[in-house]
Amino acid sequence: MRDAWRHFAAEFIGTFALVFVGSGTIITSPMLSQQAAVVNIAFAHGLILAIMVTATMRISGHFNPAVTTAFLVTRRIEPMMAAVYWIAQFSGAVIAAYALKGLYPEKITTLTQLGGQSISIDIGLSQAIILEGIATFFLVFVIWGTAVDPHAPKVGGFAIGLTLTAGILSIGPLTGGSLNPARSFGPALALQHFEGQAAYWIGPIVGAIVAGLLYENLFLRREAEPADHGAVAPDEVPESKRQPA
Repeated sequence: MRDAWRHFAAEFIGTFALVFVGSGTIITSPMLSQQAAVVNIAFAHGLILAIMVTATMRISGHFNPAVTTAFLVTRRIEPMMAAVYWIAQFSGAVIAAYALKGLYPEKITTLTQLGGQSISIDIGLSQAIILEGIATFFLVFVIWGTAVDPHAPKVGGFAIGLTLTAGILSIGPLTGGSLNPARSFGPALALQHFEGQAAYWIGPIVGAIVAGLLYENLFLRREAEPADHGAVAPDEVPESKRQPA
């Protein structure tokens, strides 16, 4: 039970930080030009994700229900623990959104939809779903390549944060660049404005599952996980098969 609470707390804090900093940056960006605003928003999200993943990856470091779903599908996390992660992620996102709603001026939070995402009138829902799916595929592929793979380079959350930054820079003007159902749901619930939510759930979840399965079955070497990889591979590995940390 203590372990579950530890994972819950890490996921809650990380997701709260992602939404509070990310959405807070969106709320304060209207004074900038559109191009400058996208850059500002992308780097704010990437920086806070990199920092929080690095700080908590020993324990968890998902902060995204789509990422947790990919871990569940590839059997790297137990269903009960995945549920703990999902509850923590959505709780963190919702409470962060309500905090922003209570702390920032009402006029600007309404104008910016509380830092939530919206789909451009230049594309349809199906295009938004595909764009979100592709960007999330890249994000989860990098997670597997830098955090899950035991032979991954030890770069902390740096590469993961940069991938989110790149994703928002590329699709942000069209979909808002969510790549994360919780990140979109928190502000939507706080404002009771759920337009386009299908794109922010279907796209990221499908993209994450495809990336996780692809890396797991095509790129990952089949051998015992190192002892220090418990946070991303919860299955017990016999002591005799464990590699030195």
